[in-house]
Amino acid sequence: MCRSLLASVALVGSVHAQTAAPAASQPHGQTLTVVLEGVAHERGSVRVGLYATPSSFRKEMHALAVHEAPAAPGVVRVVFDAVPAGRYAVMAYHDEDGDGKLNMRFGMFPAEGYGLSNNPRVMGPPAFEDSAFEVAADRPSQINVVMKY
Repeated sequence: MCRSLLASVALVGSVHAQTAAPAASQPHGQTLTVVLEGVAHERGSVRVGLYATPSSFRKEMHALAVHEAPAAPGVVRVVFDAVPAGRYAVMAYHDEDGDGKLNMRFGMFPAEGYGLSNNPRVMGPPAFEDSAFEVAADRPSQINVVMKY
């Protein structure tokens, strides 16, 4: 838990709904905007994890950073600041009951809305490689995630 918090602090992440600052103002990385599309309602919050390795993917306590924002019907934007160039994957979920975890039905099917970067079609546990994308060193990045309920 402490390691995850330290990683979050090191990334100096913030959640906001405005556009990213110009690249020149990001000397230690770029802004990554995650656009969550299809959020069902305003109950609870959305949590977005940023992952840098296959072994950490989908394990929130091992995420490089996790941001939480109030849920709103339609589109919610979450911004990670100072993200170093590299390969990442995102997993988001609608924490409708505020318990800080993605609830599951029968231990294997999401009971709350969720989404993955690249919006892969999944028939089992999602893989990092199917959701991986690049953050460039010279410009801000945006990834759109379609929420599934």
